[in-house]
Amino acid sequence: MSFLLETHPELDVAALAEAMPGWSLDEVLTWGFKTFGQKAAIGTSYQGSGLVIIHHARRLGLDFPVFTIDTGLLFPETNELKGRLEDFFGIQIEGLRPEQTVEEQGIEYGGDLWTTNPDTCCTNRKVLPLQKKLAKLDTWVTGVRSNQSDTRSHMKMLELYEFDKLREHYILKLNPMLNWSRQEVWDYIKQHKIPYNALHDQGYRSIGCWPCTKITSSNENERAGRWEGFDKTECGIHTFLGQNI
Repeated sequence: MSFLLETHPELDVAALAEAMPGWSLDEVLTWGFKTFGQKAAIGTSYQGSGLVIIHHARRLGLDFPVFTIDTGLLFPETNELKGRLEDFFGIQIEGLRPEQTVEEQGIEYGGDLWTTNPDTCCTNRKVLPLQKKLAKLDTWVTGVRSNQSDTRSHMKMLELYEFDKLREHYILKLNPMLNWSRQEVWDYIKQHKIPYNALHDQGYRSIGCWPCTKITSSNENERAGRWEGFDKTECGIHTFLGQNI
């Protein structure tokens, strides 16, 4: 049995996953913090839905740790936003960094890896740093929404993942924004004057690393601007774990 299920034997993940779509965002976040405390953390890349989660958590007095993945390839506007959000919310956002700098990666793999093998680049710069962080947590709170892409349409509000097959280590992934629409997210951000990435006003609807992100039109899939020219819509952080329910 995994450490998570040993420490929380009362968890009926399947039943909770079925019930949660009927809960409010406040109820989901309150359950997450009361159950796991600071062993639950919010991961954000400063997309709109993640900002809504942080705002709700702060308003409720739920002191979730917050982290982001700093790939070394983020837009200047994204890096600048981090400080504005820390000031606005009164928090510190932990930056997870890859073991290799971009330059060191270029020396090992040759040239700009994202142009030849974006999956390996994403694994090195996003997936591996996240794995190290999740090993210290019971629950990862995300801003995933089901209408962002086809790969996210099947996700559940609460999911149990096998994180380490050898140690049977599981982690819970909590997706409290799953049923929100893009319009609802941005209406909320504007209403509460939450700082957001200036690139959104230039037509970027989903923002990742600068070499792999482009402007898209409103009639395209929200994540259509990622990894242009490759059959790829996910970096891997939401797809590398083994789903169990």
